[in-house]
Amino acid sequence: MLENSPISNIVAISLVISSIITLIYFSWRTLITSKSFQKGIELFQAKDYEGAESEFRKVIAINSTNDIVRLLLGDLLNHKGQIAEAKELFNEVIHRSPKNADAYLRLSNILLLENNQEAAINNLQTAKDLFQKQRQPQKAETITKILQDIHNHHK
Repeated sequence: MLENSPISNIVAISLVISSIITLIYFSWRTLITSKSFQKGIELFQAKDYEGAESEFRKVIAINSTNDIVRLLLGDLLNHKGQIAEAKELFNEVIHRSPKNADAYLRLSNILLLENNQEAAINNLQTAKDLFQKQRQPQKAETITKILQDIHNHHK
């Protein structure tokens, strides 16, 4: 039977304090990323693209796995004409999250702008398939219409 010794109490207290500190740290990180994310969205909507880019990059620096922010940053860079960097971000998301249909859609948009029809169509088809698997038939149907428009336009 274990005694309730001062050493076992110190160990228990230090474990609790360590857990609380860890929880506070992660709560603080979440709060900071949430504020920067929200500020980035507001700046993007206000057409302050430089400010929005800065906020989105802060979020990525704190939470490198945030694909939504990468997609938004890619949209922003695409809007600013920084196509290569936007394309790189979309490819990163696809590499990290191959089931992220939105990344394929965004990449296909850039590929269409670059007149790379074949790759754009392949990405659109992948996005359509993913949306069907994810039970989002409206999005899949929209992509079907886009694919038909592309085929009709290039006959």
